[in-house]
Amino acid sequence: MTSSVRDGCEPIRVITVDDDPLALELHRAHLARAGGFEVVAQCSGARAAVVALTRSTNRADLALLDVTMPDGTGLDVLRHVRARGVRTDVIAVSGVRDVDVVREMVALGAVQYLIKPYTYPLFKARIEAFREYHRRSLAAGRTATQHDVDRMFASLRTAQTTPLPKGLATHTLEQVSSALRACGTCTAHEISRRLGISREVSRRYLEYLAEIRRAERRARYGARGRPQTEYLWNAEIERH
Repeated sequence: MTSSVRDGCEPIRVITVDDDPLALELHRAHLARAGGFEVVAQCSGARAAVVALTRSTNRADLALLDVTMPDGTGLDVLRHVRARGVRTDVIAVSGVRDVDVVREMVALGAVQYLIKPYTYPLFKARIEAFREYHRRSLAAGRTATQHDVDRMFASLRTAQTTPLPKGLATHTLEQVSSALRACGTCTAHEISRRLGISREVSRRYLEYLAEIRRAERRARYGARGRPQTEYLWNAEIERH
């Protein structure tokens, strides 16, 4: 497993759990880019996650945990491991937006809930907040003062929002996303006509959706054989 040590400290040991192999590799790449994290296990299902989290040799500090998997849910995983006394911190990473699910994940000890698809800056903000929380919890020792507790909780509340890239607006992004979701597959020109915006603006938002895996690019060939770029709404990612 690849490890990285930052500022002379031991790396934070992480177990990643997701049934999508691409998501697992994305987690690994993002953790390596952030520095100071070591992936000690990768699990593609709920049962494997329970085994990895309860195995003492892993000694994981953090789990990046998906919510929906073919053989169980992230909630199932947390219930099992908490019942066995495992206190590994958890950041839920999922496309599930159900408020009851979010509340239960938090009740079971999830310190963050990251909704897919996400950008690297957003991931980094969450992981850096956890790094500070982890550092402060270690520094507090076995008995914490009120000041220690306040600082630990404050660290998890930092950087909770990450702005869109310069020039993009949340309202327009939601409009473009809704239009693409409705038509399934569209070109920038077709989206621009639907929304009454310029083709260039439409393309910028569609390219951003492709970058965060909300959409996929395809080549569309017209009657004259000249290719255009069309964008396909990625409905699959919303199921994870």
